[in-house]
Amino acid sequence: MNWPNVELTDVERFRALAAGVPGAAVTERVLAAPVERVKELLTDLDAFATIQADLVSATLLERNGDRVVVLARGRRGQRARLEGQLRPGWCWLQSRFVIIGMAVAAEPGGGTRVALTGGIRVPGRAAIVPVRVRQESIKTMDRLERLMRA
Repeated sequence: MNWPNVELTDVERFRALAAGVPGAAVTERVLAAPVERVKELLTDLDAFATIQADLVSATLLERNGDRVVVLARGRRGQRARLEGQLRPGWCWLQSRFVIIGMAVAAEPGGGTRVALTGGIRVPGRAAIVPVRVRQESIKTMDRLERLMRA
C-alpha cells in the first residue's frame, strides 16, 4: 500500500498543535519580510522579549539542541520558567501557568506567514484561559511588524 506523503509547513504544524489546546486562538499575519530575517528575529531571546506583548525579559537557562528552558519576566513583575522547543521558525514554550507559541513559514508568492498563540494556562490542563488571547497576539504581531520595518 502506498500512503500519501504530505509535507507540512511549521505554520500548518502549529495550527494542528494549537487546535489541541482549548482556548488557544491562533493569530496569523503575512509580513513583507524575508523568512530568514523573521526566523532570526524570533529565535533571538532579547528580541523575543521585545516582541511578546507581556514580557520585559527572556533569559536562556538551558539548551539541549532545540529544547530550551527560559526564564521569562512579565510587565507586572511575574516570572515563569518556560520549557519547550525553540528553533528557527518554531517556538512552543510552556510553564505551569503560561503558554507561548510562534511559527513561521515562507508564503507562496512572497513574504512570511507568522502564527502566534499564547496566554494564561489552566493549571493541570492543556488549556488557555481565553480572555484577551487574541488582543495580546495582535499587539505582539504589531510589534513584530514594526521591528521588521525598522
